[in-house]
Amino acid sequence: MGNSWGDSGSPRQIPVIVLAGFLGSGKTTLLNHLLHRSGGSRIGAIVNDFGAIEIDAMAVAGALGDSTVSLGNGCLCCAVDASELDLYLDRLAAPATGIDVIVIEASGLAEPQELVRMVLASEHPGIVYGGLVEVVDAAEFDETRAKHPEIDRHLALADLVVVNKLDRADDPDRTLGLVRSLTDRAAVVPATYGRIDPEFLFDCRPSEERIGQLSFDDLHEHGQDGHGQDGHDHAGHLHTGYDSVSFTSEVPLEPRRLMRFLDSRPEGLYRIKGYVDFGPYDPLNRYAVHAVGRFLRFYPEPWTPRGPRLTQLVLIGSGIDADTLGKELEGCKDGAPHADEHGMWGVLRYVQGPDEAEADLEDPPA
Repeated sequence: MGNSWGDSGSPRQIPVIVLAGFLGSGKTTLLNHLLHRSGGSRIGAIVNDFGAIEIDAMAVAGALGDSTVSLGNGCLCCAVDASELDLYLDRLAAPATGIDVIVIEASGLAEPQELVRMVLASEHPGIVYGGLVEVVDAAEFDETRAKHPEIDRHLALADLVVVNKLDRADDPDRTLGLVRSLTDRAAVVPATYGRIDPEFLFDCRPSEERIGQLSFDDLHEHGQDGHGQDGHDHAGHLHTGYDSVSFTSEVPLEPRRLMRFLDSRPEGLYRIKGYVDFGPYDPLNRYAVHAVGRFLRFYPEPWTPRGPRLTQLVLIGSGIDADTLGKELEGCKDGAPHADEHGMWGVLRYVQGPDEAEADLEDPPA
């Protein structure tokens, strides 16, 4: 949901994204791409070991202690082990850091499920699970599966799969099809050089918000003239975009219909964000909604006194059918003036509490 849930005093929520994949898949390349193309957003990057990776930003960074590096645009990199994760999540989520999104880069051999569980189990009010992104090397995918059969389990858990180095695969279509067959409704996106649109993962701030501040984006552009270390021109274009659907309604939504829609959301629909008006079911509050993969949360917050009462949603995914999704959301509208006393039960199940978070990891909403 970007860098805040709204303007009515509700808590600031920072999405925490787990970035996983076996050694050589391109995780660090993808992380560097996000740092270069953050659109003004400040990224808190938690990595396992600075000595084992190459974060380009180290060239423009100033140390803030043994394990934290400050980047030019206010981003922070931390080298931690699992026992320190909570400490650094707490540190990065502090309002003074101005961090908009936290990316945890798992080591090549880490079990992503454990990192996901640690994020979901965190009781810090300032963070929210932002999804498991699994990066795979398309050129070496068959060999990787032979060496590491557990990759099938990782893919089944992922919310987004980046099929990297697709330009080097012998049969790209076969590899993409095989990866899709191993996922559980995850968005699967092809990529080269780890380049996916950051808006897929988090809301990029308008660049005007950092007037007077030299950002890492600027340093990168002037230092390399838009060319990557591989000699290719990566400036100004992305191989992998995303599909989005915007939905606005002046008519309140019926909670049971909306939950049926969310229960059956299709493959490739990675994120849902925005606000829902449930009308007579809760006339005092609007509900911020945050869904990523199978994870779902609602956050009630008071309506502003004289502002319009609207439902405003944005759906982001890969290969999603915008017309069908729009029609299904239209079908969630509720013209009835009265509320069924049990109608909100399905929504309230996802209002708060780490207890439900464990269920979100195992199963889609029910």
